[in-house]
Amino acid sequence: MSRAGRGAVAGKTMVTARVHASHASRSMLWLNLAALALVLISAFAVIHSTHACRELYARLQTLESTQWSLQEDYGRLLLEESAWASHYRVEKVARGELNMAAPDLARYKVVMP
Repeated sequence: MSRAGRGAVAGKTMVTARVHASHASRSMLWLNLAALALVLISAFAVIHSTHACRELYARLQTLESTQWSLQEDYGRLLLEESAWASHYRVEKVARGELNMAAPDLARYKVVMP
């Protein structure tokens, strides 16, 4: 068999080299695997922080809704308190239910220090 029959080009010699796994290529493989692991860890950390952020935002919205409701209740209670404590109502209850009356002018006494 001639060289041309074995896949060689006429007039050219084919050079082949054996590739051995050297120490440098193995360290590069470990470096690539470590970089991949760090990228995956970083991706999972981003996913976790995004999920936690969404949970906290949902909790914030719930608390703000509760705060709004409590503010409305407080406003209604202040209005009710002012209605119950009005001077007209206090005088009406004192005269009607407690049978109280203002003293006569003759019964007033002025105290001087």
